Amino acid sequence: MEYFTLEELVEKAHEAEGKTFGEIDIYDRLENKKAKGGLGQVIEESFFGYTVNSNAQPDFEHLGVELKVTPFKRNKNGSLSAKERLVLNIINYMEEVHTYFYTSSFWKKNEKLLLMFYEWLPEIDRNDYRIYKSILFTYPKADLEIIKQDWETIINKIRNGNAHEISEGDTNYLGACTKGANNKQLRTQPFSNKLAMQRAYSLKQSYMTALVRKYIKNEDLVSFASADDLEKKTLKDLLVEKFSPYIGWTDEQIADQFNIKYNPKSKSFVPSIVSSFLGIKGTKLDNIEEFTKANIQFKTIRLEPNGKPEQHMSFENIDFQQWIQETWEDSYIRQRFQETKFLFVVFEFRETKKQNPDRKLYFKGIKLWNMPLKTIETKIKELWSSVNKVINEGVVIEYKYHGKKLVETNNLPKIGFNGVTHLRPKGIDGSDKIVLPDGQKMTKQCYWLNNSYIAEIVKELD
Repeated sequence: MEYFTLEELVEKAHEAEGKTFGEIDIYDRLENKKAKGGLGQVIEESFFGYTVNSNAQPDFEHLGVELKVTPFKRNKNGSLSAKERLVLNIINYMEEVHTYFYTSSFWKKNEKLLLMFYEWLPEIDRNDYRIYKSILFTYPKADLEIIKQDWETIINKIRNGNAHEISEGDTNYLGACTKGANNKQLRTQPFSNKLAMQRAYSLKQSYMTALVRKYIKNEDLVSFASADDLEKKTLKDLLVEKFSPYIGWTDEQIADQFNIKYNPKSKSFVPSIVSSFLGIKGTKLDNIEEFTKANIQFKTIRLEPNGKPEQHMSFENIDFQQWIQETWEDSYIRQRFQETKFLFVVFEFRETKKQNPDRKLYFKGIKLWNMPLKTIETKIKELWSSVNKVINEGVVIEYKYHGKKLVETNNLPKIGFNGVTHLRPKGIDGSDKIVLPDGQKMTKQCYWLNNSYIAEIVKELD
């Protein structure tokens, strides 16, 4: 069937809402349980009545609309999020470098998207998933400016002969994800002899989560950057511009300036400062549109006079059962660093505790950072492999006295492991334990970035 207008196409899409894929699937495509992409293909051929293809043109070519069937999920805390990134078309390294944004394969195929959302439920058969909502999506002007910047970032890496070093953390909304059954499919690139993994354009999972929150939960996110701002400056430039005027101020002066209760020990103190700097005081950081869509997570860093933080930087507690069941390519820790941008909000002490117990804390600046792919594939992979080895061989847990205090020790990677990362306890106290795969109980552990590594990252600020 042909759809002559956008209105006609959207009206047809709305007819699917509330129906299960089993009800729609007239060709029994879902009988093949291993078929990847089966749900999208059901909608293509059984609902819209066109032949499944992999053309470079949009699915509804004469309307310029690409169809995408995409899942969302409910989290334990009741919130909704996208289950995964939205994978678009494969990047042809040899051809894409000769285009500009509006002639690129990305834009030709994905200028307009017909998004059909379904709820992913782990306990039910995919025949019983239901189409929840359909929307015709075009990129808001501010988003489009950021996506254009992201596209340039990806293409510039290819033009510089570095397609093999592309990382999803390089960009904000538009990613270049690996595409292939085992992530080992390698492709030639135009300006280097090194082979690069096959990649596809994608809208990041964080970006898709923002769409889920907007169109399914009807949540309003708060923006600090206008489309006009983003036409002239990058997201990073705008952040630097908004934070820079306060460099050299003490945290107490900043609190006074923005009428924030001065309580540096409160978890909400620095987030309140950040939202005030951005001109949206009182907005929770996970409700800031640009932070949510780009998966920008903030961390406070307090430097000692020697330029190093006193503390190492902690992350999530580790689920060791999950850790040893994952491959490196699909591991949580790899995805965590590949897909996250960090906004380091850096303060500094200019005196040691010994010099002045009542020393002041000064704002030094910010660093918008993502971990380089090379570091992920070496140092973080070393940690993942080492932890796997120790868990599989059995963690050696011992109890030793440090003075009068009995302390639990283990043989997991420590601070001297590789100069970047290590494991250490992060329980409420020594009784806050987890059960290891072999049944032993151990104080909860999390992974950390070394304070010396953090010091190197923030040696030069944005």
